[in-house]
Amino acid sequence: MRLRAFLVALILVFSAVSAQADGNVVVLNIKGGIGVATAEYILSGIEHAETSGAELIIIDMDTPGGLMAPMRDIVQAILGSSVPVATYVTPAGARADSAGTYILLASHVAVMTPTTHLGAATPVALGGDDATPKNSDDEESDDDAEAAPPAGSAMGRKVLNDAIAYIRSLAERYGRNADWAEKAVRDAATLTAREALEQNVVDFVAKDHAELLRLVDGYEVEVDSEVITLATNDVVMEEFEPSWRIKVLSVIANPEIVLLLGVIGLYGLMYEGWNPGAIVPGVVGIICLLLAAYALQVLPVNYAGLALIIVGLALMTAEAFAPSFGALGIGGIAAFVFGSIMMFDSGIPGFGISIAFVVALAAVFALLFIWLISYVLKLRMRGAVTGRDSIIGGIGTAMHGFTGEGKVWLEGEAWTARSSVAIEKNQHVVVRAMDGLVLEVEPTAEPDDAVLQT
Repeated sequence: MRLRAFLVALILVFSAVSAQADGNVVVLNIKGGIGVATAEYILSGIEHAETSGAELIIIDMDTPGGLMAPMRDIVQAILGSSVPVATYVTPAGARADSAGTYILLASHVAVMTPTTHLGAATPVALGGDDATPKNSDDEESDDDAEAAPPAGSAMGRKVLNDAIAYIRSLAERYGRNADWAEKAVRDAATLTAREALEQNVVDFVAKDHAELLRLVDGYEVEVDSEVITLATNDVVMEEFEPSWRIKVLSVIANPEIVLLLGVIGLYGLMYEGWNPGAIVPGVVGIICLLLAAYALQVLPVNYAGLALIIVGLALMTAEAFAPSFGALGIGGIAAFVFGSIMMFDSGIPGFGISIAFVVALAAVFALLFIWLISYVLKLRMRGAVTGRDSIIGGIGTAMHGFTGEGKVWLEGEAWTARSSVAIEKNQHVVVRAMDGLVLEVEPTAEPDDAVLQT
């Protein structure tokens, strides 16, 4: 009887675990600019959901946009997912601008929180200009405007038309408003959550996850050319956390962090060069430079700006070696500031840099840099502080009175000394020569009654 009860309980436990595993919802998060780290996180999250047999994937999103290549990777992962994906623009006040609009339209279910918005999906060139072609004469007639080809560059038209075709195909895949999607690219159009629902751009407006799950329960979606019905009643929500590698990449793939790492790395290597054997500055410098170099591979960078930063550092170095009453230093700071702004001034949402941060960083590191180099130069001009050269000319104290050989206290040690004249106890002596470990000493010009310190 007890064995039967145990078996029944065991079956119930396994049934509950199985039901829970079949009814879980994986929650992912996109917050801030969309970059390589974001794409890796979303792809790993979708793979985890497929492996665990999740009922649904919810992507909470609040983004100003981001890079085109990672966005396309995310879209492809969503379209190829065997688990339905619901992208949810949340919390209140959030947005799905630019690249976020593509991801929202690519999802099996598009949901927004009230007081959120989407749109402004015009592709942005690296220089910060949009790719929308302009007519050569804004005052020409409407008929002439329609007949005249756009005056934008061929590359600009190519990028724009590619983006329009791409976003229309995503909207048409799930029967959403493709005409508005085109306006979001061509005219940077935007919509509020309520307007998006009314114009068939999104499927639902929900105030929280609980309402979202209630709304999509029983909703039919097409996954892998097969129509399935969502069952989201009594499901378990699972937050998927990024791996440590993705977390590190997310931190360093930030223009301000990259700039900071680069400056610390350069200073570390310079200090190691001036003081061979310090080790720590060199190690820190190499690590910071490698991290910065890795991050630069996944960021939109203007290399003319990088060259200006290097010129700025060189000018600040020159100020320390060849004082010019601040001219070189000020020029170095200016080059550093303009170079930092140019290097990351891509115009891509989420990947800009704060001017206040750049100016503050330039001022702090310029002062530190000039002080550091001046200090190193003073150390070099000071002469030897150890070895034979530091002993000769040093002032010691006689440990006892002697004529000939005796003991003197010098630099914290007792030395054998030799003098051709009588030396009194506690008398100060000066080292004139050194024979092996024996010091040739003579009394200082004026006797000193200082007490021997041991």
